[in-house]
Order: sequence, then structure tokens, then C-alpha cells
Amino acid sequence: MTMGLLRLVFFTFMAHGVCGDISYSIPEEMKRGSVIGNIAKDLGLDVKTLSARKAREDSEGNRKQYCDINLRTGELTVADRIDREELCAEKVSCVLAVDIMLESPLELHRVNILIQDINDNSPVFPKDVFKLDIRESAVKGAVFRVNEAHDADTGHNAVQSYSLEANDYFVLAVRTKNEGVKYGELVLDKVLDREQQEEVKLILTAVDGGSPPKTGSVAIHVTVLDANDNAPVFSQEHYTASLPENTPADTAVLTVSAVDADIGANGEVTYEFTRISEKARKAFSLNENTGEMRVVGPIDFEDESKYEMRIQAMDGYGLTSDSKVTIEITDINDNAPVIILKSLNDPVSENAPPGTEVGIINVQDNDSGNNRLVRCSVQQNVPFKLVPSVKNYFALATTGELDRELLNSYNITITATDEGSPPLSSSKTIHLSVSDVNDNPPVFQEKTYSAHVTENNKQGSTVCSVTAIDPDWRQNGTVIYSLLPGLVNGMPVSSLLSINGDTGVIHAVRSFDYEQCKDFKVHVLARDNGSPPLSTNATVSVFITDMNDNSPQILYPSPGDNSLMTELVPRAAPAASLVSKVIAVDADSGQNAWLSYSIIKATDPGLFTIGVHSGEIRTQRDISESDAIKQDLIVAVKDNGQPSLSVTCTMYLVISDNLADIPELKDRSHEDSSSKLTTYLIIALVSVSTFFLTFMIIALAVRFCHRRKPRLLFDGAVAIPSAYLPPNYADVDGTMTLRSGYNYDAYLTTGSRTSDFKFVQSYNDGTLLADRTLSKSCTADEPFGPCDEPETLPQVI
Repeated sequence: MTMGLLRLVFFTFMAHGVCGDISYSIPEEMKRGSVIGNIAKDLGLDVKTLSARKAREDSEGNRKQYCDINLRTGELTVADRIDREELCAEKVSCVLAVDIMLESPLELHRVNILIQDINDNSPVFPKDVFKLDIRESAVKGAVFRVNEAHDADTGHNAVQSYSLEANDYFVLAVRTKNEGVKYGELVLDKVLDREQQEEVKLILTAVDGGSPPKTGSVAIHVTVLDANDNAPVFSQEHYTASLPENTPADTAVLTVSAVDADIGANGEVTYEFTRISEKARKAFSLNENTGEMRVVGPIDFEDESKYEMRIQAMDGYGLTSDSKVTIEITDINDNAPVIILKSLNDPVSENAPPGTEVGIINVQDNDSGNNRLVRCSVQQNVPFKLVPSVKNYFALATTGELDRELLNSYNITITATDEGSPPLSSSKTIHLSVSDVNDNPPVFQEKTYSAHVTENNKQGSTVCSVTAIDPDWRQNGTVIYSLLPGLVNGMPVSSLLSINGDTGVIHAVRSFDYEQCKDFKVHVLARDNGSPPLSTNATVSVFITDMNDNSPQILYPSPGDNSLMTELVPRAAPAASLVSKVIAVDADSGQNAWLSYSIIKATDPGLFTIGVHSGEIRTQRDISESDAIKQDLIVAVKDNGQPSLSVTCTMYLVISDNLADIPELKDRSHEDSSSKLTTYLIIALVSVSTFFLTFMIIALAVRFCHRRKPRLLFDGAVAIPSAYLPPNYADVDGTMTLRSGYNYDAYLTTGSRTSDFKFVQSYNDGTLLADRTLSKSCTADEPFGPCDEPETLPQVI
């Protein structure tokens, strides 16, 4: 007991000196959950930080996890059955090495647990029945060795004594070998007599030193033979061999040899294992006749590095001797490194600074020596590196900035290569995702968008669609569209357009009129849903496309004049003479405003023609005496839209050199005078009945007003009122609506309805110099004013 305590103290001192951190001593076979010790207290750690630092047990090389850590109390507890015999076999000291690992920062502490033996195994003999042949010539005091019992326990719990069942012939002598192993010998106490008893049966019991002690028994059958006075002798007391692991089956290991001086059957020697472990029995076989050992099972250095066994040689009549055999297993590089991912911070943020630790890698190699040394590396095309830490631990850290939009995950391949010959390597691929941060604003596919909308569109119709792409993820990449506030021609943008915040489709809020607004610009904002949000904008130019929704408007002859407009054509006018001109405009634009003129009805269809695009009325031939004095022309003006719109007007032409020569006009003048005179007489008669003075005043006033009233034909220049021009009309030659190269002048004699008209002259064409008269007529189709109202036609250039 004292020696065991001294060994424990010595081992604890050595463990502290070599491994450095902490040691415990516990008995084997403790129940799961039993407390081994408080590592937090013994290592000076704060119990509250154990969970945050991911404290855990990491027993390298052990296939089982025998211990666990209670993160709430800091206690190291038993996690699995601990069998000292399974862990350490027959070793005197059994130490279980446990590594305690903590992160942030990375720490590794070695805990050595001394496993104390308990008496949980009984002594076991190699055979259930031991047969012993003894010649009757054996003298009293002859010694016959019996195979010792084996107890898997060690120290005091191993075999301590033997006892022999009471009999008449033998007594038991207990011996101790150099290794401290006890065995029994049968000492012949009475000479055997084969004739009296051919067989003696004995029971040998082995007792260990446990409390309570455990026992094991073997039956000994002694057969009395004739005399055999020489036992086999081995050529060596201790046989040794070295064998590389992974040696194939049926490979010869060594041959033991024993010689018996006897002859005949007494000198025939056979061999057998007397003390061998179960692992050794599965790995090796022994030829009982030749003593040759061969490999029969797997040889693994990592499983067992040395085998020790004892071989017995026995002659034909039971005399035996034994020898020790030790087989050393040499390591070969047959284990590739094993890469273990201990910790991984997945995902890693794309804005993580270089040098950020994302994982912890542990590399283990079960070989020994140089075969155990390992080098680790990461492939070259990833922004990560391995930083060596304690023992075979490596920290996986970033080497540069990450960009999730370029690459949202990485497959990191780690390769570990040992220093063996030839070297072995293994690889492990780690998948690491990159988490997104809102570092990209939305980007429009186009900086400026152009949209063409036909006027008179329906409310809610689609104008165009804008698209912005945000390469960020989820809400950081979700784009919301809106229109920036502003004014267009004094109107808010929201009263013209609206936008779908999710799709970017722009709709018209109202119907557009090309004649009021031809184009405008708005600004669209694209904003992501990140925190904080990022945004960008684009310009949308909206162009209103003209539709043919306006009919041509005739400016001359005035459609709003209810008076009769008559134009005088001299009889001497030659062919192609300019007689008059129809002037019209169209508020539309482009081809919708391209006007064409045609005569759809005429008194004499062959006498006059009209320019298709100019509206000029000219004579087709010389005027003859047989031509009617009054010529009526109905002119149609049509635009070039689809469908086209048109309007008509009537031109009254009189072929004469003087209006006074026309009877119809004279009669009409007299009729008008008579009508007005009758009116004056009636007024006069009424006035006379009242008072004469009033009549005189009224008569003078009426006379004065009659002379001042503008007539259909008046002195001065005849031109087109500017009020007839539409508000959106632009005088452009290309539209063929109004040419500016004409002047129209009319000269009327004072006080006469038959005043002379100066013929229309063109700046572009030859001017016809002749005095002619003109009578004006109009229709009431267009509301430009009554015909009896005074008009002043300005000069159009």
C-alpha cells in the first residue's frame, strides 16, 4: 500500500512537471456523471466564461470521449465507462490524457487522469484442465511447475497467493518471478505408485489481493507414468523479434526451440502458449511441433506496439519448461492525417476585416515519430489562410476583403501532409457562406429613359417601365421605386404620372394633349430596403406623340363671316393667273398637319384649278365671253392624318372688270337702299307724331352711322385677322398650311358698295396689274364672328 502511494505521488509530480497543467486520480469503473474535479477552479477560470469560450474536452488519439465538462459548474465529469485494463492492459501506471480547449483566445490545457485499479477481475488460468504426466520414479521433493494464473488487475489486486486442495501426494510451493509474478509449483510429498493409483486429481486455486478477494481455479489431472527424469530446455530464456505493422498474414515471426535429453517419447517436445493476451492470440499462432510463430491476424502499431507472451515446452511425459517471447511492432506511415473541424463561424460577414478568425482546425495523425509530423495548407485561390496555434491546432483566418456580390460562398479545401516516407496526405473541404451587408446602391439599366405616349391616352395606361438592379441580398437587394416631386408646366409630377413601387412600371394619371405639352421630364428614385438604405435616380423623358385630332381651320375666306364675299376676276386674265387663295391651318403637327386642297364642286369645272399644297386658285385657260359671270367654287381642305379630317369652304368669283356693271349686285344695292329708306321713313313718321326735333336728331344720327359703318368692301388693305390663327399654330412652310409670300390689298371707293378691288399679288409670282372688284361671301359654319361685323385683315407675310 505504501509503495502504491509513493508511485502515485511520484507520477503526479512527473505529470505536473512534464505536462504542466493539472492532474487527477480516480478509480476505474466510476459511474457516468461522477465528478473528477473542478477544472474551472483548478485552472483559475471564470465559470461564467466557459460557455462563451466553448470549453470542451478534446482527447486526441482516444476513440471514446471519456470525460465531459459541466459548463454551469466547471466540473469535469465521467462521460463513458473507464476500464483501466482496456486502456492500459498490464501497465503499472495508467494515465488518461485529456485536452481541455477554450476559444477566444485559443487555449489548450492538458489534464492527466491517473486511473486507479480496482479489483474487478478474477484470476484466470490459461486452461480449465491442466494435465500432468509424472513418472512413478519421481522422487519425493520433485517439483512440477503449474501454469500461473493471470489477473488483469495490477498491483495488490493481482494474484497474491495459491492454494491446493488437500491430497496425499502433493503440496504447493508459491514462487515469485523477477517481474513479481507469482506462480505455483507442485512438490511431490509422497512417492507415486502407478500400480496403486494411475491418476491423481487436484484443484489449484489462485487468490488475488482485492477486498474482498477474487479467486480462480484449475483442475490438475496427474497421470502416473514410467520415469522421465529430464525436462525440455529452451535455447533462449527470452526470445525477441521486431515486426513492422501491417505485416501480411502467414508471415513467419520466429521459432522457439527446446531440447529434451531424454530419448524416445520422453524426448519428444511440444510447444504451447501458457500466458498470452487476447490481442496476441488473435495476431499470432504457434506450431506445437516445430515452435514456429506466424502472423494470423492484423498487426497495427497504433493498436498495440508490443506483445509479450510465454511459451511452454513439454516432453512426452509431462516435464515442462517455459520461455518469454517479446515482439516489438515498428511503425510505418500507414495513417493519413485526419483533419477535424473544431469550430466554424458560418456565415462570415462580407465586411469582416482581414485577419478575422472564422474557424479552428485540428489535425491528427496516429503514426509516431516523423510519420506524425504534419504540414497544412489552403488552396491558393481563396482569401483564407491557416495560422498555426498550439499543438496541431490551426486558426482559419481571412487574408483580404470579401465581397458577397462577387462570390457568396467559398469551398475551402485544406490539405494536410505528414512527414512520412512516402508522405500521406488528406484533404477536407469546408463550405463557408458570406453574409450580406448593404454596400451596393440600386443601379438603373439606363441612366436616361425615353417614353413615347400617344396623346388622348387613357388614364392609367402604361407609359414605360424602369428597372434597377441591386446585387445585394434579400432586403438589402429589394428595390422600391418612387417619383421625385417636382413641377411640369406648373403642375406637380404626381398629377401626371404614377409609378408602381415594386415593379417600376410608370402609368399615366391623366390624358395628355400634344397641342398643350409636347414633352416633359421626370426623375425616378430607386431605393433599396437596407439599413441604412441606398438610392440612385434616373431621368425619364416623356414625349407626347401627336394624333390627328384637329380638323383643318380655314382662315381665308373667313368661315365666320356671314356676309357675301365675292372676288372679282378680270375678263382679260390669262391662263394660270392667280385669282385667289384659300388659307388654312391645322393645330396638329407632322403629317397630321400636311394639308391638301381640292375643288369638289364648281360652276365651270374646267375654268379654275387650285394648288394641291398651296391653295392658290388660278385660271386653267383664258376667260371667254361665254363664261358665266358668277362662278361658285366649293373647296375641300384635307389633312394627311390617319384617318384624315377635312373642312370645306365656298369661294364666290365674279368675272367682270367692274362691279358696277353687274346687274345682280346693282339690284341688290337698290334693294338694300329701299329697305333702309323704308325703315327711315317709318322712324320719321313715328318721330313726327312725337316731336320734330327728335326726328331730326335721329335722322342725322342714322345717316351718320350709315356712312361710318364698314362695308363688305372697304378702303384699305384686305388681310387675315390674327385672331383666326389657332393658339398653337406655328407658321412653318413645311406644313403647307400658310405661305407667307402673299399680300392681299382691296381698294373701295368711298360710299359705294361697288368699289374697285386691287387684284391679289404674290411676292413669288408675277403680279397682275389691273383694277378689279371683289365681293365677299362667308358661311356661318365656324364661330369666328358674324359677317356684318367690321373686319380688318392684316397683311400676312
